[in-house]
Amino acid sequence: MLTAELGIWSSREARDLVEQRAPGGLVRLGRRHRGWRQADLGRRIGCSPSTVSRLEGSRRVTDMDLLRAAADAVGVPSPLLAAACGFTSSAPRTATRVAPDASRDAEEDPMRRRTLLAAAGTAVPASLLLAVDDALAGTPAPSGNAARPDARLARARRMFDAGQHTALLRDLPGLLGDAHDAARSRTDLDHARLSACYTLATQILVKIGRYDRARITADRATTYASLSGSPLAGAAAARELAIVLRHQDQAAAAQRLVLDAAADVEATGLRTDAQAAAYAQMLCTTSYTAARSGDRGQALAMIEEARRAARRLPAMPPDSRLFRISPAAVDLYAVGVHWALGDAGAALEAGRGLRADLFPTAERKSRMHTDLARAWWQWGKPEQTAQELLAAMRVSPGEVRDRPAIREMVDSLRSRHPHAAGVRELALAVGS
Repeated sequence: MLTAELGIWSSREARDLVEQRAPGGLVRLGRRHRGWRQADLGRRIGCSPSTVSRLEGSRRVTDMDLLRAAADAVGVPSPLLAAACGFTSSAPRTATRVAPDASRDAEEDPMRRRTLLAAAGTAVPASLLLAVDDALAGTPAPSGNAARPDARLARARRMFDAGQHTALLRDLPGLLGDAHDAARSRTDLDHARLSACYTLATQILVKIGRYDRARITADRATTYASLSGSPLAGAAAARELAIVLRHQDQAAAAQRLVLDAAADVEATGLRTDAQAAAYAQMLCTTSYTAARSGDRGQALAMIEEARRAARRLPAMPPDSRLFRISPAAVDLYAVGVHWALGDAGAALEAGRGLRADLFPTAERKSRMHTDLARAWWQWGKPEQTAQELLAAMRVSPGEVRDRPAIREMVDSLRSRHPHAAGVRELALAVGS
């Protein structure tokens, strides 16, 4: 069951192993929880039982790649592994806040997040989330759909791009089941496709603020990407896992994960546009993660490097590309970076040349408006905030209705500036 999977890593035994700085002990805990022998784990990660024994019993990390492979295989959450290795603290950290009227993103504040999710719980039917929980509790059954897995995945991506969150969540269990069924072939391509399905699942779960579930799908995306051997699939999975880690107040672990993925992509030589796009995307994610941590120097350096990396990319990337980054998309990331650093003026300046027709999907067009709305709200401009959110609603209502932080911004507008132009219309449209 899903609760058992989560419970083992929040147990006293797991916490003690973290405090003892015993990452191998976490691997042993996960292996025994699955009923595996050391030989069973060894076969999965390509080593002997005696090597597994040494890994589990050692307090000193001598082979980080092997440790990560073993931890992935038995399901050790990345933040827990990082804390046991001494890379991060397992204690929760308080989010940094700037500007009294900034309305920092509620997705980053665990206490407020839980409250907002309860208030916004009707945005997505609970029955769909229960079905997703059932699918994540084990290996989901195939749906029986005769369509090819790649066609199913392409259709699901179109739903995400169109902001059709409810429809995507309805299809998600069957999509995952069919991808698992196809991956019985054990080919690299089918493992990469299964990873892509879990990556997409992570994206939609993050979008609607369900981070605990997203953590499970992100870990699985990473595992299957590793089995595929594809650096691009690995980069996509690592990016989504890093985003989840950031929301779970593990910014340092998130940053290391994305930087490692960027290095793997860079090692390809960036000979194709697909590789260059993946590299630029990793830099954008690194920049935003640094900004959320208050590291201004790295945030600004990375977004500038992303601009350079994106120069050769087409203004309108092809639909089939895994990372549909473009020069305009990097500028949109810059809006978010400056907002996260508390500089609303710089955020609006970065977005001054952006237009909806520069982005290929409804999700990105609407995201442009919500990111600009956050900057206007941070600057204390309720009318401009409302106008951007109304524009986002017209493009993709789900981007406003289903994202807890954006709904919270609408609620704040309604309660604090009820007579500002556009606020009443916005509140009615959102159902706030």
